[in-house]
Amino acid sequence: MIAAKDDFPKLTPEEYFAWEEKQLEKYEYIEGEVYAMGGGSKNHSLIAVRLTTLFSNHLEGGSCETGNSDLRINIVGTNDYTYPDVTVTCDKRDQTTTQYISYPCLIVEVLSQSTEAYDRGGKFRMYSQNPVLQDYLLVSSTEVAADLYQKKETGEWIIVNYKEGDIIKLKSIDLSFNIEKIYRGIFL
Repeated sequence: MIAAKDDFPKLTPEEYFAWEEKQLEKYEYIEGEVYAMGGGSKNHSLIAVRLTTLFSNHLEGGSCETGNSDLRINIVGTNDYTYPDVTVTCDKRDQTTTQYISYPCLIVEVLSQSTEAYDRGGKFRMYSQNPVLQDYLLVSSTEVAADLYQKKETGEWIIVNYKEGDIIKLKSIDLSFNIEKIYRGIFL
């Protein structure tokens, strides 16, 4: 996320939707401020595509939907909106919405140097308030590594660190896969 312009006026959510529709880039909307989404690297894009494809294929034929970085998420209980790299929702309330979803069970962010601190901190704090979210996966674009923030039945979040040779286990969509699967053909 790139900082909002100081001289840009605060917008209502309705103004934000109308304004962003006319833009060439995507913008996150937090507390009335718009923030430009930075471009990602080739590795960032390839990893996100691999994960989107993996999840979509795994969930084919079911009622869950896999979204890419064009799918806006409403932070539950707020008028804030973000664009994660990959999302999965299995919630019926999201099936009839057209501009965003609100109840993802899985969110993935592919890390870049400019957004890593925000993805691990402020963004996770926002996402973790969602009662439906079970897995928040942060994937490195510079090494074979991922961190999974996973909600336990008690509501506590634990962090599982994955490295080369590990099997990532996503309880939200009942999927386990070798971490190398998302890095095949990628030069780090």
